[in-house]
Amino acid sequence: LILLDINLPGMDGFEVLELLRHRDATSKTPVVAISANAMARDIERALQVGINDYITKPIDVSVFMKAVNTFLG
Repeated sequence: LILLDINLPGMDGFEVLELLRHRDATSKTPVVAISANAMARDIERALQVGINDYITKPIDVSVFMKAVNTFLG
């Protein structure tokens, strides 16, 4: 499981996701975005490009734990 902030300095999370998906070691690893961007269009874009789940800040611990349990079971 990779937790990925969308707003990174120098490279955004979408660029990081693209790099991760092109590496054999991480191409199938679930990615959960964590971001302060809570607009529906931000979440929709992330899910469309292959983010497996999207958690907004401030983090709701129960939502976070549900995502972790979903992907790490």
